[in-house]
Formats: sequence, structure tokens, C-alpha cells
Amino acid sequence: MTGKWIEIAKLSFKGNRFRDHALDLTTLGELSQFQKLVSETAKTLWKIDCPGKYLPQHFDDRVRLYLRRIEDGSATAPLEVFIEDQSQTSLWDPVPTEVNEAVELAREVFEALDTNRPLPERFPRVLLPEYAKWGQSLDAGEEILLYIPEKNPARFSPLYKQELEKYIEIPHEDHVQITGEVFEADVKQRRFQIVLDNDIRISANFTTEQEDKVTTALKDHNSVRIIVKGSGEHSNQGKLLRITRIDELNLITGEISYDRSAKPIEDILEELAQEIPQNEWDRLPDDLNDNLDHYLYGVPKQ
Repeated sequence: MTGKWIEIAKLSFKGNRFRDHALDLTTLGELSQFQKLVSETAKTLWKIDCPGKYLPQHFDDRVRLYLRRIEDGSATAPLEVFIEDQSQTSLWDPVPTEVNEAVELAREVFEALDTNRPLPERFPRVLLPEYAKWGQSLDAGEEILLYIPEKNPARFSPLYKQELEKYIEIPHEDHVQITGEVFEADVKQRRFQIVLDNDIRISANFTTEQEDKVTTALKDHNSVRIIVKGSGEHSNQGKLLRITRIDELNLITGEISYDRSAKPIEDILEELAQEIPQNEWDRLPDDLNDNLDHYLYGVPKQ
């Protein structure tokens, strides 16, 4: 495998125990957590830009950071990515755009905390729990400086970890890009419900202009999925609670996959019927088919 190493950022650990460029082994978890927050940031930003699509193959490889040396001074860790030759990965940009964007956003978050400014508007709040896990091993008076090329360094200390935790404590509004099946729609109330792949149901309101797409997605729900882009309220654990604003609706069509080897529904029903004792079947009224609503809801017989 041929390619090149590209330096993405440097993490410089400041404090007495990091003198003589010594990296305390208890702080190795900070490098691991930085990798995780960068990876999750890159994935989230990619999904925002490409709603409804799966992550490309080898995405994790593109955002995997490596440490190959410790530099002089307070322990400074240059972090690099390995980019294969373009001839071998022609579908990828030879510049590691995904990881660069993620690290830059992380720098903006830490800079906002350091200057007592609001978090960047483009920062997905769903990432707050991951960012709040960084700096757990730092003691009072210690800090980490994040350096990226052509930018001012951003500082992170244990105090900023506490600030991030405050953001997590209350529900917050954030960007939303979800894809799912329209489960039900109320045209009069202009409200519909989406079922996501994990069977979570999310409600949202739609406008007159969006009505056709919503009703089409409901009518053809077996083969049509709806992509919703906008804003939503999230819990302090990052779970989407509801959609508060829809900026864009799009429909995607395609054959819904199913298991051809699965047992037919009529066979399943027959098996269930055989489990019911005959004396229970005998108790059913003779006119059940003709007067089902009477026995279920009490309406007059036909």
C-alpha cells in the first residue's frame, strides 16, 4: 500500500507532569477520545451534507488519526492521517477534507468556550456528549492546546468540560436530517408521523406546499421514503424528540427489500389458529363475519 502521511493537527499537553515532552500514560485516553469526537463529527457533518445516504466505504480509514512521535517542549502530539495514492482510491479526494472539516469545527467549539462565546451555530448539538468526555484526565491547572495549520490555537481545560456539561443538561434544538416511512398523516391538522429504521416514530408539521409530498409518501409508503431536513428538539442525551421546522422535503423511491425465504403470512396465521382449542372456536357466534362491528363496537346488527 503506497501513499503519504499528512499532518492534520497537534495536541499540546500543558502542565507540570508533561514537562520534558513526557506524556503521562493516564492521558492516552485523551488521544483516543479526541479520535472519537473527530470521527463522530466527520460522520455527522457528512450526513448533514448527504441526507438519506450511507457513509462511503472506508470512511473510518479517512478520518483515522495516527501518532508517530512526541515533539519537544510540553508533550506535543502531532496527529496524522495516511492517504493512499489517488490511483488506488480514485473515488476519494486526495485531500483529507472530511477530517480537516471535523478538526476545524472542534477548534471552533473550543475557541468559543475559551472566549466565552456561544457555540458555533453549525455545531451539531447531538455531539455534545462526546465533546464533554474530553479532558477527563486533566487536573486543575492543566490544559490541551489544539493547533491546526494557519489557525490560532484553541485551548481546552477542565473548566470548559464543565461548560459543555451544562449544555447537555437541557433539551436543545439542532439540525435534523432523517429518512423514514410516512406512517400516518392528518391533512386537516397538517401533521404527519415518520417511522425511522430503528422503529422510532417522529412527528412533524407540514405546510400547504409540502402536502403533496407527504400524502404521496403515505400513499406509496411501501416503496417511497421521505427525507426531512430542518431543525428538531433533542434530549440531553442527543435523542431526537420532535421536528420543530422543516426546511426541505424530498422523496426517494426504490424496491423495499424483503426475505423471500420468510414463511407466508397465511401459514403463520394457520399455525396460530391451530394453537387455539376447538372449544374456544365453538364459542364464536355464527354471524361473526356479517356482524363483526356489532361484536367489537356494539353497533346494531345488520
